[in-house]
Amino acid sequence: MMIEENPIEKQAMKAFHAGRREEGLEIQEKFVSRFRLEYGEKDHCPCKKACRYHGNCKECVAIHRAHGEHVPNCMRPLINKKLKILSELTEHTLAYEIEPPKEILRKK
Repeated sequence: MMIEENPIEKQAMKAFHAGRREEGLEIQEKFVSRFRLEYGEKDHCPCKKACRYHGNCKECVAIHRAHGEHVPNCMRPLINKKLKILSELTEHTLAYEIEPPKEILRKK
């Protein structure tokens, strides 16, 4: 089961956006039910960083909310995808103004 870009959850969001909340909730429950079955005992965390909270989304997100400096590593691809679209408005020149912190995993 894939989590990112999951077709069942995308279908649920389509229903929500169309104002069909009950239908969206039913479809969303299908996704969550399958997720619980598949990942009940399996690692589902895409994070590449070694961390004592790996796979414990509830605590990981609480920590990131509490310090408010950045988002969990697993959410960065989703947010970067959205930011990349916005960056197109300035021909991605924002990239010249950004220097990632040393702790960030960089492509080799």
